[in-house]
Amino acid sequence: MEEHMLPCMNKQLFGVECPGCGTQRAIAFLLEGEFYEAFKMFPAIYTLALFFILLGLHLFDKKRNYTKLVIASAILNAVVILVAYFIKIYLNTVTN
Repeated sequence: MEEHMLPCMNKQLFGVECPGCGTQRAIAFLLEGEFYEAFKMFPAIYTLALFFILLGLHLFDKKRNYTKLVIASAILNAVVILVAYFIKIYLNTVTN
């Protein structure tokens, strides 16, 4: 599956990983049942999954209003992605 994954353009152009680096590999780990590996690869994988589930409900279940949940999930997702990204940068800086 690795050979079919798209490379990170940010890393190729600038040599620095982007906040979304690891998403494809995390999805691959999820599909293989490697849940902890998926989390290690991209900590926001579960908040991202929650976001897409809520977004799907919002788009297809017109009986209920999911707008606030979708917005809250998007904000939570952004926070988790950015915190994980800054931790990754900090740990790479400390270890190098």
